[in-house]
Amino acid sequence: MNVDHTIHKTEFKKAVIYNLKISYRRTIEDATAAQMYQAVALAVKDMIIDRWIATHKEYEKQDAKVVYYMSMEFLTGRFLGNNIISLCEQEEIREALAEMGFDLNTIENQERDPALGNGGLGRLAACFLDSLATLGYPAYGCGIRYRYGMFKQKIEDGYQIEVPDEWLKDGYPFEIRRPEYATEVKFGGYVDTEWDGHRNHFVQKGYQSVLAVPYDIPIVGYGNNVVNSLRIWDAQPVNTFNLKEFDKGDYQKAVEQENLAKTIVEVLYPNDNHYAGKELRLRQQYFFISASVQRAVKKYLENHDDIHKFYEKAVFQMNDTHPTVAVAELMRILLDEQNLEWDEAWEITTKTCAYTNHTIMSEALEKWPIELFSRLLPRIYQIVEEINRRFVEEIKKAYPGDNEKIRKMAIIYDGQVRMAHLAIVGSFSVNGVARLHTEILKNEELKDFYQMMPAKFNNKTNGITQRRFLLHGNPLLASWVTDKIGNEWITDLSHIKKLAIYADDEKCQREFMNIKYQNKIRLAKYIKEHNGIDVDPRSIFDVQVKRLHEYKRQLMNILHVMYLYNQLKDNPNMDIVPRTFIFGAKAAAGYTRAKLTIKLINAVADVINNDRSINGKIKVVFIEDYCVSNAEMIFAAADVSEQISTASKEASGTGNMKFMLNGALTIGTMDGANVEMAEEVGAENMFIFGASSDEIINWENQGGYNPMEIFNSDQEIRRVLMQLINGSYSPQNPELFRDIYNSLLNTQSSDRADTYFILKDFRSYAEAEDRIDKAYRDEKWWARTAILNTASSGKFSSDRTIEEYVRDIWHLDKIKVEL
Repeated sequence: MNVDHTIHKTEFKKAVIYNLKISYRRTIEDATAAQMYQAVALAVKDMIIDRWIATHKEYEKQDAKVVYYMSMEFLTGRFLGNNIISLCEQEEIREALAEMGFDLNTIENQERDPALGNGGLGRLAACFLDSLATLGYPAYGCGIRYRYGMFKQKIEDGYQIEVPDEWLKDGYPFEIRRPEYATEVKFGGYVDTEWDGHRNHFVQKGYQSVLAVPYDIPIVGYGNNVVNSLRIWDAQPVNTFNLKEFDKGDYQKAVEQENLAKTIVEVLYPNDNHYAGKELRLRQQYFFISASVQRAVKKYLENHDDIHKFYEKAVFQMNDTHPTVAVAELMRILLDEQNLEWDEAWEITTKTCAYTNHTIMSEALEKWPIELFSRLLPRIYQIVEEINRRFVEEIKKAYPGDNEKIRKMAIIYDGQVRMAHLAIVGSFSVNGVARLHTEILKNEELKDFYQMMPAKFNNKTNGITQRRFLLHGNPLLASWVTDKIGNEWITDLSHIKKLAIYADDEKCQREFMNIKYQNKIRLAKYIKEHNGIDVDPRSIFDVQVKRLHEYKRQLMNILHVMYLYNQLKDNPNMDIVPRTFIFGAKAAAGYTRAKLTIKLINAVADVINNDRSINGKIKVVFIEDYCVSNAEMIFAAADVSEQISTASKEASGTGNMKFMLNGALTIGTMDGANVEMAEEVGAENMFIFGASSDEIINWENQGGYNPMEIFNSDQEIRRVLMQLINGSYSPQNPELFRDIYNSLLNTQSSDRADTYFILKDFRSYAEAEDRIDKAYRDEKWWARTAILNTASSGKFSSDRTIEEYVRDIWHLDKIKVEL
């Protein structure tokens, strides 16, 4: 790829100096690193703006169809480094800053990760935006401008403590406020019916409203001048301050509007273990969806007369069930504001909306109590009711007399509004995110819908952007890859398969493993600085970093560490390759057992890391506040990637792909995208273990299994479990981990024991971990396999995923931007 370098170092330096002067009244000599970050970011933003303007002019010139990617979260990571890379100006900017006495990496480290997401759902959305811009497709990401994100994670005495993530504290240099597109969003009140002599009009009255004000962040395509937008909505009061109430002494009422608005955008995924939390979540969802849909319709009507053709120019991709209210909101606008008849509005809506399902976990297939939904969104509820009434009629026609079908498929049933059902009925496309996941949806979870409307269902296996997770996150390996096969892989990852010819080359094996070692030194330094723990970069770095949920089985991993530690204590001369077990995860604030698992990991770490008798053969590290920025370091350094979810539970996974791209070997179940990874690299180049998804589903259908049989028959497993309740890891409070013990053995509850089959898979897992120990000793085999993993990762680029969405669902045309 030949890129014209538009930057002149002298001009760039002038821009940085000017930004320092007008923003901080500082010169280069007395600027702090944080001030330099802001000045550099503004200079880079200045380089982006012309491209951004030109891109949107091209949208209009071509009257381009646009995808609105609607997501509750976008886990973007830092923008500065990524933007510089996408502008293809990294070396020039690095040199310019060096001449000014600053290091680009140090300046990049001043940026806070935008607190707009949490887990794989949000990271996928961010990868998709990167790919859409790089491939030249018109797109908006639509979300919420959270002030504090989910939370910043602190670990105190081994416990997760949630503190606000103040990423906006010093302002965010890449965003632009767009008050001209502010939109009113209404909550509560009641619906009045008004007759105009021809038809009824439904008017919401007595409502509270907030103003949704968009902030746009540029999404820079790699080397192609295309700049799309991430549009995140902030909530502001319609009337900021009620002076009359203030003068009367009712200070709370004076700022009531402001507090209502602030609450909506403060936190991602507020704890919904209580009614107020549930209401806030629904309020958030409707807030950003209503604003996004209203703006999309207005934008269309600025240049088009016929609303009936709206779907020809816009497609709403709903990223999981959170944005599902888009179906009803588009209907509301078409019925109440555009005065269409029901059938006309329904045809437009069902040709505009598409739904991505990310889970088979029932708690994530959102359901809202009718009382809450109808009170907060009265007009939307009326529309959902009518959608449901008409759909139930369809079910009755298709399955006469089959009330069981209605029970399983109705959108409103048993006092609840089922959002996944609304998404399926209101969309023209329903996709899973890995081949296995899609088959489970079709044959198990959404079987009735698939049988009734099979044409809607399709698969789009997830992907990741190689530009973030190799080019930016692992510059040593990226340079090596480019040196061996050229740089086409940056925009077409299928080229990376050319590396396979180097897998048996001993010199290349040494180079590859030396890069891995350098990355391990970098991570070891980070661990020393942040955790105070010395880890040996010559040990196996065995890593599990992801959102903490029971089905992801971080618990099985730490139970195995306890098991291995027991073996070492019994046999101090046991011959094992030293191993560093690295964890990173946030647990949702209200998820008690997940938070207790974090405490257990840290309790085990305290015991093992301070036991000199094992000579440092195993270490345990929990990385605080796992986020995209430290993830890039972790993926680059990992030898082993733990992808150990209960088979059938992980929709896809994308961490698995990031590890693979960076040359880590996977230990995993045949779940999610692991299945397709095994096809690409060969199962012999992974460490596969555990029950299959079919076996798990069969056991679940039979009511589970009896873990007490394993407890009674396997002495080593029993010993590990007893250590949960005998004070081995909590001498001050032996009962501390009783809940975890009970969840595995179900000694005091009517709930099913070991829901995620941890003990059932434990022996198979321990054997696979032992295979890793033996395999790592064969340096040539390990190096060859690591290279093959990187060489086999081509399928798992988000560029490929987006091309499939465009071909099968969105039908967008590429735009070309000339400056």
